[in-house]
Amino acid sequence: MSPSHHPRRVFLLRAASGCAGVALAAASGGARAATHVDESDELAQQLGYRHDAKQVDAKKFPKYQAGERCADCSFFQGAPADEWAGCAMFGRKQIHANGWCNAWAKKPG
Repeated sequence: MSPSHHPRRVFLLRAASGCAGVALAAASGGARAATHVDESDELAQQLGYRHDAKQVDAKKFPKYQAGERCADCSFFQGAPADEWAGCAMFGRKQIHANGWCNAWAKKPG
């Protein structure tokens, strides 16, 4: 084999290895637990978000009605049995099923 073929082989092996590493990193990134909304986040504060709807300040957020919770909101992106799930209001962060915020809107049906 001529010396000019060796660098090409090394390059191809490194490129294949790099692609496999990127694919592995992407796959493991999806397995990471999603970040939960922190009640002290600016948006959470503005919307009055609480992980437990029973702790909502009803004087500050008079829209709140006892019994409303995130799992029953049209913005909740989880299954009925999910404890934590995505919410259209909070981007990639997850909210608690028993939580509540001022954007709450009853699920249709």
